[in-house]
Amino acid sequence: MRGQKLDRRGFLKVSAAAGGGMVLSFNWLAGCTNPVPTEEIALELFKPNAFLRIATDGIVTIMAPNPEIGQGVKTAFPMIVAEELDVDWNNVRIEQAPLDTNNYKRQVAGGSGSVRSSFAALREAGSAARQVLIETAAKEWSVPAAEITTDKGMIYHKGSGKEISYGDITEKAANSPAPENITLKDVTEFKLLGQRIHNVDNDKIVTGEQKYGYDTKVDGMLYAMITRPPAFGSKLGAVDDTKARKLSGVVDVVSFDDKVAVLGNSTWEVMQGKKALKIEWKAPSKLENTEEQFSEMKKALLNKPEKPRRQDGNVETALAKASKKIEAIYEAPYLPHNTMEPMNFFAHVTAEKADLLGPIQTPERARKEVAEMLEMSEENINIMLTRMGGGFGRRLYRDFVLEATKLSRMVKKPIQLLWTREDDMAGGMYRPAATYKYTAGLDDNGQLTAWHHQSAGMGVGNATREHNFPAGAVPNYQVDYNKVNSDVTTAAWRAPNHNYVAFAEESFIDEIAHSLGKDPIDYRIELLQQAKNKPAGDVKYDPDKYINVINKVKEMAGWGQPKPEGVYQGFGSHFSFGSHVAQIADVSVTDGKIKVHKVYCAVDCGILINLSGAETQVEGGIMDGYGHAMYGEQLIKDSKPVKSNYDRYRQLRIREAPMEIEVQFVESNDPPQGLGEPGLPPIPAAIGNAIFAATGKRIRKLPFINAELG
Repeated sequence: MRGQKLDRRGFLKVSAAAGGGMVLSFNWLAGCTNPVPTEEIALELFKPNAFLRIATDGIVTIMAPNPEIGQGVKTAFPMIVAEELDVDWNNVRIEQAPLDTNNYKRQVAGGSGSVRSSFAALREAGSAARQVLIETAAKEWSVPAAEITTDKGMIYHKGSGKEISYGDITEKAANSPAPENITLKDVTEFKLLGQRIHNVDNDKIVTGEQKYGYDTKVDGMLYAMITRPPAFGSKLGAVDDTKARKLSGVVDVVSFDDKVAVLGNSTWEVMQGKKALKIEWKAPSKLENTEEQFSEMKKALLNKPEKPRRQDGNVETALAKASKKIEAIYEAPYLPHNTMEPMNFFAHVTAEKADLLGPIQTPERARKEVAEMLEMSEENINIMLTRMGGGFGRRLYRDFVLEATKLSRMVKKPIQLLWTREDDMAGGMYRPAATYKYTAGLDDNGQLTAWHHQSAGMGVGNATREHNFPAGAVPNYQVDYNKVNSDVTTAAWRAPNHNYVAFAEESFIDEIAHSLGKDPIDYRIELLQQAKNKPAGDVKYDPDKYINVINKVKEMAGWGQPKPEGVYQGFGSHFSFGSHVAQIADVSVTDGKIKVHKVYCAVDCGILINLSGAETQVEGGIMDGYGHAMYGEQLIKDSKPVKSNYDRYRQLRIREAPMEIEVQFVESNDPPQGLGEPGLPPIPAAIGNAIFAATGKRIRKLPFINAELG
C-alpha cells in the first residue's frame, strides 16, 4: 500500500445524489503520472473531470467521458475505479457522458491514450470513495478506520463482527468530507484488473440494439447528402438541380464550398436527388496519377533536407568506409479508412444555440471549430457522443461536423448528414503514401556501422519514426525526410506512420540478417544488446522489454523447430505508443497464393487492465494490418480515386483469417501503455518476411497481392 496526498482541487466534493446515494466528483488527470506525449497523439491535451455515483442499492455508476470507438474504454475505465473501490463488478454500471469540459477533460479517442492518461486519477477516484465509506462506517461503529476492511461492496469490522453494504451507508457517506490523503492498492493486490471482462456493450452490439450516429432521428429533421468534387483539387462550376428538385421528397438543394447538398425527407429520396444533379466541374491545374506520385517521391529521396530528423555519428563517412553496403527501396500506398459505420453527423442550429450529436473522436475541438464558424459562444454548443462504428483515425477530423452544422444553419432545420460508402472512400482522407530508401553499411566483421534512412511522403508531415529501433544500436545513424505536395487529402490512419514504416524497417533488418547468414531473431537481439550496452544517441524504447517480448514469441512459435511441410515463419516487431510487440507468422505460398496459418504475438504493455479487451485490441490490430498488407491500396488516376466501393477495394475475407491468433502478455507492474494501435505495425513485416522464407522473393511494395510469387 502507498499513501498519496489528495489534490483538493481535483476531488471537489462528496455530496448526495438525486434519488439517494453519493456522488464523488474528481479530476481525472490530478495525479496523472503517465501523460501521453503530444507528439504521439497529435492532439490537444485535455484536462478531464468525471463523476462516480454510488446508489443506495449498491450500484456504482461511472460516467465515461471518452468517446468509445471500439478501444474498450467504456469497460476499462470502470474496471480501474472498481478495483480501488473494492466493489463487485456485477454492481458497476457505465454511462456515456456528453462533451462537458467543466467536469471532464481529454475527451478524446486517439493515440492509444485513454487508459494511460487517466489510470492514476481513476485509481484515486475509486480509492477516495472507498475511504469515505470506511471513515463513515468507522464513525457509525465508533471503531478505528484502520481496523475496517472491504470486499466486493461490503464493509467489515472483524473485532465487533459488524458489516454493512456500500449501498446501505452511502447516504450517510454523502455528508462526509472528502479524504485529505488517499491510499492506493499495491498492484500485487489487484483482484479485478488483468481479468477477462466482457465489453459492457457486447450484448447490445450483437443483438442490434446498440445505437450509432447513423440511427439518429428527430422530429422535423431533414436528411442530407453531399456531392463533392470528383477529382482532388477540382472546383465547382455550373449546377443544374432542376430534375433533383422535382423528385418527391427532395426539399432543397444548396451549394457551398465547392459542394452541392440535397436535402429531403428520407435517405432514399436524397440519394435519388443526388443522382439527378447535373454539375460541371473545373479540373485542377495539375492532374495526379499514382505512378507519377511514386516517381516524384523517389526523386525526392535524393533531396538533402535542411536538417535530418535524427543524426548520430557520421553516416556519409561510415558508408564510404564500409566493406559492404546493402540498399533497398520500400513503398506504401494510400489507404482509405473504410469506417464500418459510414460517416455521419446530426446538427440543429438556431439563433441561440447548436445541438450536435454523432460519432466524433475529438468533440472538444469540434465544438471550438463550430463555435468559430457560427461566431457563437462555445457555451451555447452542445455535443452528445455516440458509440462509433469504427474510426481508425478518420473521425479525428471535423469536416463532416462542420458540413452538417453549415447545412443546418443554411436551411434552418435539424439535419442528419449521411455519407455513402462511395463518398467516404472516394472523397475522404487517406493514409499518406510513402517511399523509403535504406542504406546499411557493414564492416569487415559484419558489424552494422551505418544506417541511412531516406524517406519521402505524399502529403504527410513526417513519414518516419526516427527514434525507433534500430536507432540507438548503430553508431552512425541518420534519418532524412522530404515531403511531396499533393491535392490528395491525407490524414492519420490507425497507428499513424508506424503502420508503414514498421513494415519497411523490419523487412530491411531481415534483409541484412539474411545477407550475413544470421538468424533474423538472433540478429535483432544482437542489435538490441548493443543499444542496451552501448547506446548511440537517445533510446526511446526499452531494449530489455524488446528482447523479452522477442524471446517470448520465439518460444511461443517454436521458432527454428520443424514445421508442417510448406509452412514457413517470418518475424516482425515494433515499439509504439509505449508498448513493445513481437510477432511471428506461419505462412505458406502455394501457386503464388499466400495463406497465413497462425500468428503468435507477445506484448509488453505494462499493467494489463482487461485481458479480454487487450486480446481483442491486439487481434483486431493483427487482422487490420494483415488485410491491408494483403490488399489495401487506393490508386489515383487523373486526380480521381480509382476505388470507390468494396467491389473494387478488396478486404480480407473471413475464410482468409488465420486459424488462430495466439496472444500472450508480459506480466508487468509498470503503468499501462497504449494497446489500440501497437498490435498492427509488426504484422505486415512478419508476413512479408515469412513470404521471403517460403519463396526467396522479397516484397518491398505493398500490397502483397500485386507481387508475382508463382
